[in-house]
Amino acid sequence: MNELRRRLIAAGLVAPLVARAQPTRPVRFILGQTAATTPDLIARTLAPRLQAKWHQPVIVENRGGAGGAIGLDALAKSAPDGHTLTVNVNSTLTLPLFFKIDFDVLESFTPITLLAENIFVLVVHPSVPAKNFAEFRDWAKREGGNANYGSPGNGTHHHLIVESLKLRTGLQLTHIPYKGSAPAFTDLMGGQIATMFVPMGTALSLGGAGKIRVIGGSARERSRLAPQIPSLHEQGVKDFDYSSWFSAWGPAGMASDLVAKYNATFHEVLAEPQVQETLAKAGASVRTSTPQELDRLNRQDFAALAKLVKDAHIKGD
Repeated sequence: MNELRRRLIAAGLVAPLVARAQPTRPVRFILGQTAATTPDLIARTLAPRLQAKWHQPVIVENRGGAGGAIGLDALAKSAPDGHTLTVNVNSTLTLPLFFKIDFDVLESFTPITLLAENIFVLVVHPSVPAKNFAEFRDWAKREGGNANYGSPGNGTHHHLIVESLKLRTGLQLTHIPYKGSAPAFTDLMGGQIATMFVPMGTALSLGGAGKIRVIGGSARERSRLAPQIPSLHEQGVKDFDYSSWFSAWGPAGMASDLVAKYNATFHEVLAEPQVQETLAKAGASVRTSTPQELDRLNRQDFAALAKLVKDAHIKGD
């Protein structure tokens, strides 16, 4: 705190920032993902509760496209006053590996807190003769390069996780990228593609309807949300452990006491049983952090994902 501000506070002419560290006008969540995605669900679940605590409207604005780059670009150019935020997914850390962007995924934003995490599930169309990973591996070997898998596009978790699995197992699977989750899921259910990784919530809903068959989970341990689904690790892909996580970011330059206040408010909302139940239905588990822990996780994941992209020789569109 500079000397002038200290004197003004002492004279009662300026309120301490920590006391007013909350919005003074409507807050926007600018999302780089489309409606009905997990970041969108999280943002819309949190919005009315944050609105009640902040006494300001909280608006969710979807600006999907370019793997999330459009929304993040808008956030990076916003004032760091706490009135523009996002719910981000960690796959966007790969953006500079696939797109020419005008922001830095690590330096152009202020990490606030982790919000939730989600594991993926390897699924197949019912026509694929596999009920576990051993049978899936045998089927893929018989098919050779003819075995295909889908994803919502290059650089998405659905894409990267299969490439990670291929590196570990030597499987040959041909990537079929789509422009979004909906057309990929539609073709999976229609049998145009044989397999893909889908979020836990999608696996539970489609699997329960008999439209797909579940093979195994991507995390090392079974999910407490679906303990009946065995992990790929326990099916022989040793130490395979892949999950996605979602977090709240603001533009770079947010004041530290503002970030601390927002971090505490997010944690209060995420502790509500109804919030946890809503996210669980989508296959997501609440997971929180300090801003410093999130910053470290951002940097660790960026390095790990960059290495995966390089090792798997993944190219952009």
